[in-house]
Amino acid sequence: MRCLIKTKGSRMPVIKVDMFKGRTVEQKRQLAKVLTDGYVQVCGGKPQSVWIIFEDTDKSNWSIGGELCSDLYPDQRAQPSK
Repeated sequence: MRCLIKTKGSRMPVIKVDMFKGRTVEQKRQLAKVLTDGYVQVCGGKPQSVWIIFEDTDKSNWSIGGELCSDLYPDQRAQPSK
């Protein structure tokens, strides 16, 4: 979590969530609520001051240990049925 934005002499928290594509808007809505509530409970402040940025990334644009995540974690729907 990084505090990137300065307003009126204070910093507002910016939470950046990088994840694979495929989450629904409703899942993001619920995650935004949980993250905001958790931040306010632990760190204080107002919910309106918490910014959350969701970054949806294709598995082919993410690598772990030198291997593409699209190879490590193939989409079950993309595999031919046997």
